[in-house]
Amino acid sequence: MRNRRAATLLAVGAATTFLSALTPATAFGASLTTVAKDPLRQYTQQNPRWHRCDAENPATYQCATLKVPLDYSDPGGKRIDIAVSRLKAGSAKERRGVLLLNPGGPGGAGLSMPVDPVLNLPRKVKRQYDLIGFDPRGVGQSSPVSCGLTDDEGNDERPYKAGTFTKDVKWARTVADKCRAEAGDTLRHLTTRNTARDMDVVRAVLGEKKISYLGYSYGTYLGAVYTQMFPRRTDRFVLDSATDPARVWRGMFQALAEGAEPAFTRWSEWTARRHTTYGLGHTPAEVRETFRKLIARADGRPIDSGGTPLTGDDIRSELRATFFRVQSAAERVAELKKAAEGQEPAPSDTPEQAPDPAPPAFARDVPSDNDAASAWAVLCADTRTWPRDPEQYRRDAIRDRARYPLYGDFASHIKPCAFWKQGSEPTTTVNNEVDALILQNQWDPQTPLAGAQAMHRALHGSRMITVAGGEGHGVYGTNSCADKSATAYLTTGRLPAEDLTCRAPSDTRSG
Repeated sequence: MRNRRAATLLAVGAATTFLSALTPATAFGASLTTVAKDPLRQYTQQNPRWHRCDAENPATYQCATLKVPLDYSDPGGKRIDIAVSRLKAGSAKERRGVLLLNPGGPGGAGLSMPVDPVLNLPRKVKRQYDLIGFDPRGVGQSSPVSCGLTDDEGNDERPYKAGTFTKDVKWARTVADKCRAEAGDTLRHLTTRNTARDMDVVRAVLGEKKISYLGYSYGTYLGAVYTQMFPRRTDRFVLDSATDPARVWRGMFQALAEGAEPAFTRWSEWTARRHTTYGLGHTPAEVRETFRKLIARADGRPIDSGGTPLTGDDIRSELRATFFRVQSAAERVAELKKAAEGQEPAPSDTPEQAPDPAPPAFARDVPSDNDAASAWAVLCADTRTWPRDPEQYRRDAIRDRARYPLYGDFASHIKPCAFWKQGSEPTTTVNNEVDALILQNQWDPQTPLAGAQAMHRALHGSRMITVAGGEGHGVYGTNSCADKSATAYLTTGRLPAEDLTCRAPSDTRSG
């Protein structure tokens, strides 16, 4: 999921059966190589033209473009591009296979993941696997979709207010209409199920019987859908910061609001113990009251934060995720309180963000709204459960503002999916015995703990590692205890004998 951009967000034995039914396709992978007249043969037998991705990275980091059908029920119809990258295993002798990577989203580009320093995989893993990055269909270099959205139209952080409801409904309808006008029938095929099928084409083109996988956030849902559709093609799957596969996608917005309330309570308790540092209240109740007064004040007169006027709604939206990191949230609220009182804020010592890496020399131009357009495509086309009546959103937003005051109205308010053309297939039900390892921080703002626990229940062969006191989105590479088990699983295939609990290096619950 994303912040201010819709997130940042998841069996046939013969060709005729596949073409006519497109049912849960659990044996589809087997049909790729066993059916004499396979309609996908033109895709699975491609010979990719590998070339160096760019001059800034090692020559072993190579890129290629594959073709896949836009509509898998019509393999002879329109084709789209899937941009794929590869960083070969460090040891030919120890090489096990391929490890596909996905950064999340939906709408997240993954082409550069094999060389992204943030990934920082252990040498053991890189010696055994070719690291495979790819931009999912409709994203980045993979036939990028556009809706021609303005910056304001791409902003989905919209709280419910009676006075702006009609305007917000118009916004949602406008986004859906513009996407339909710009991308037409393409949108209904930009789904998680089809991205999973694309992954299986990549597997076949690379000559692999199975794939291993490391996916983050929305990428955990994508990985889970692959295990459901292609269980026999699934090797070692690590799902880091997992979503609830039964709540896609409106339920995932609502889960953000549900998870924010216990995080806010924890923050108020932590901050009250540090009143001498932050001056926000001696008790949790006083801290909460300080925050509520700050919101009310900003609603009446926006607070100047470094030259940017912030309303109470702006602050609620910003701090929803920040409350999961108690120290950062205390510092930010104290800063806003001083600004509201007319005090000059202290100079920020936050380092400037590094610029985005330059695109590969062969890269096509990507529309400026591609992240929002591709995200909405998946969020709206993956499921047919979005309400169609705007009044349902109004009722739910009012209800959830009362239940979850910090973010409930944002989460349940109108979205473009209310007016979206239905996707090509129903939602995938994830319920299988495939092995997988789930990694999860206790205090994750984007994929709350309850969602990972639900993923664990859906994948009966999985083990789960929970980082008690862990803050932030993403585990692998941040916790030595969890890292040890994840690396052991990827390199040996051994899952932990039972679910494990690791501790964050500085578990704030005790301080």
